[in-house]
Amino acid sequence: MNDSLPRNSFRQALLENRRQVGLWVTFAHAPIAEALADSGFDWLLFDMEHSPTDLHQIGQQLLAVRGRNVAPVVRVPILDMAWIKRVLDAGAPNIMVPNVRSAAEAREAVAYTRFAPEGLRGVAGSTRAGNYTRYKDYMARANEEIGVIVQIESREALEDLDAICRVPGVDAVFIGPSDLAASLGYRGRSGHPEVQALIAQAFRTANAAGKAAGVLAADGRAEHYFEAGATMVGVGTDLHLLIAGADAVAARYAKA
Repeated sequence: MNDSLPRNSFRQALLENRRQVGLWVTFAHAPIAEALADSGFDWLLFDMEHSPTDLHQIGQQLLAVRGRNVAPVVRVPILDMAWIKRVLDAGAPNIMVPNVRSAAEAREAVAYTRFAPEGLRGVAGSTRAGNYTRYKDYMARANEEIGVIVQIESREALEDLDAICRVPGVDAVFIGPSDLAASLGYRGRSGHPEVQALIAQAFRTANAAGKAAGVLAADGRAEHYFEAGATMVGVGTDLHLLIAGADAVAARYAKA
């Protein structure tokens, strides 16, 4: 029986700035998570912000990939102590917090993932996160093994990005191109040259502060992001892959 909390190898990869390729998962079904777990991605993002996925379904998705060679990341719906606590208790080793706008909010996000005295996370020793009391060192080591990724999605966040990157406990900053484009006045045009230039600048700011940077390339065109300095890149979503595949098959057999 394993009585020790496993090391978070994904968090370590971020700290070492090693390329991590992932996929966004928006369908709230454990078999989809299970099927994708062996595709070869470094991480899968289970989304609670822009999907109907609830806490029970998150637990099922986490179980579906448990023991597989892929790191689960859960995007909580909002910067909120209760949501973060419940997702961590469900067994998420890594969380992503959307729309963090300042270093103060980044400090809140980290605090919600840490037990006291380092943070504000409520203590519960009998959850899945601690393997139902079987991880004897969980309380001693949990704070150092939880990965925290904060999303940069606004002009305000860009202006405070260096300070956000220097918040202890923030392991990566992750650019949300669509929301950032809207904040900059280019709603629906995340590929606009000004938006892309600011994303590249954000990567440089993060790298200079010694933090990993990430971004979602929903269209699968991601190599330029890696070349610009990103470490953690989502190279697609389950929804986009399904639509692209279905449309291609339908088009092949459609009547003239």
